[in-house]
Amino acid sequence: MTMLESEKQARIADKQRILDERHPTLQLSGLSMQELQNLCKEIHQKIDKVDEERYDIASKVAINEKEIQNLSQKVFELKGKMKRPNLRKVRVSAGAMLGALLGAKVKESVDFKANLKTVKKEEEKKEEVTDWRKNVDAMSGMEGRKKLFDAAQ
Repeated sequence: MTMLESEKQARIADKQRILDERHPTLQLSGLSMQELQNLCKEIHQKIDKVDEERYDIASKVAINEKEIQNLSQKVFELKGKMKRPNLRKVRVSAGAMLGALLGAKVKESVDFKANLKTVKKEEEKKEEVTDWRKNVDAMSGMEGRKKLFDAAQ
């Protein structure tokens, strides 16, 4: 315990000594107006320089934290998962696929066409193709026009 307290005392003394070296106490008494203005300008320049350094260090720390986070996430992903190999395309027949899906107990081939619904096609009504010359002869004259008139009613 005494060693820890003596180390704390030594750290405090070192800190105070370093602060005294870097920042001496200001002697403002007896300075003219011009000297005070020059002193203020020097202090402002030092403040600006310190702010720039602080900003640069803060940006570097932010970049490093993001990089650490990304790397730790990658490590977590590598520990958590195994990489799956790329699968190849394989052509499989219908019988082999059924055998793989249903197991080895299905040996007979399945007729897929039997399970499909049957659809009846309606036959298109085709007009009888007759000789057009006979039709023209039958429709010519007054009797043909009479037939057309009767058919329309």
